Amino acid sequence: MTDLRIPDAGNGLETFRFGAASPFPTTASAPFNRVAFGGAHVVADPRADVDPWLATAIDWHATIAYRRHLWGLGIHVAEAMDTAQRGMGLDWPNALDLIRRSADAARADGHRNLAAGAGTDHLDPAEATSVDQVIRAYEEQFEAIEAAGAPIILMASRALARVATSADDYLRVYDRLLSQAREPVIIHWLGDMFDPALAGYWGSDDIATAMATALDAIQAHPDKVDGIKISLLDADWEIAMRRKLPASVRMYTGDDFNFAELILGDEQGYSDALLGIFDSIAPAASAALARLADGDEAGFREILEPTVPLSRLIFAAPTRFYKTGVVFLAWLNGYQDHFTMIGGQESARSVRHLTHVARLADAARLIVDPDRATARLKAYLSLHGID
Repeated sequence: MTDLRIPDAGNGLETFRFGAASPFPTTASAPFNRVAFGGAHVVADPRADVDPWLATAIDWHATIAYRRHLWGLGIHVAEAMDTAQRGMGLDWPNALDLIRRSADAARADGHRNLAAGAGTDHLDPAEATSVDQVIRAYEEQFEAIEAAGAPIILMASRALARVATSADDYLRVYDRLLSQAREPVIIHWLGDMFDPALAGYWGSDDIATAMATALDAIQAHPDKVDGIKISLLDADWEIAMRRKLPASVRMYTGDDFNFAELILGDEQGYSDALLGIFDSIAPAASAALARLADGDEAGFREILEPTVPLSRLIFAAPTRFYKTGVVFLAWLNGYQDHFTMIGGQESARSVRHLTHVARLADAARLIVDPDRATARLKAYLSLHGID
């Protein structure tokens, strides 16, 4: 390993060197006592002759290989979700192709450790005029995903947020969808820090009021709801909702700021996980969850808590650009051969931000091969005029 010159907190450079290689296993060492989903990113195909801002080109081999990496670590895949750039480069036709390929790979591997996002993203929100139109769009995606053999994650809808005029509109949509779902779904409540177009979801900008509506939707069909994932980046709201859920319904934390404490839980319960950051920290998450299942809470904290500062940086505002840090780490760690993203999203974060990501990943013991990471970070810095 050699020293690197990386941007400092000001406008200069400082010396940095990666530490020891990650000690975490590459496969799960024991069963977990929490359900753990990770949102998985897609790998772009940089060799495709397309304009990245206008067309999507996916390296299917590398994309599915990454899902097998997560499965091997005991992490279930939340497919075609925000981490896969759904709505930010991944459109519905490509999302459905991804879902079908992932479901096929899971079946070939002898398991079903995935669930897939159903939304309304093939309906332009600007062209949505009615709640019925939103319901039909959801039903089309439900039908296609169920035909692919994947359980459903019921995603929040930009079109519904646009056309709904009251909480009753949301309850009508969710009643219709849950009543006809073939098997229990995971409801996904994504806050507007992840997607500004979802402001006022559930019919109110007031979180307590919105939460009451979401609970009403769940309590009307508890047998059709496996759980709810909330991504509000506020531990107190998640805990408050967790304590009000029917006993059979899981709370899946989507809080990439406070996930360690929420998964650990308290005397009244805990959260399972459906997290974008698990894409980047899967080996540490797997090792920590195995410790927790063995009753070693101190070991769980020791492994997972150092990943929290990294996650808070990757998900820093504007939060919707977090995928750039996720893919950057996958490249540094050798899970893909390039740092190219669909939609050209590799440009969404600054050089200073991404070098700080590398530093915090190193502090969390997540760098698989420090020599390779050094060479790749050096090349990235050189490309941006930093030698």
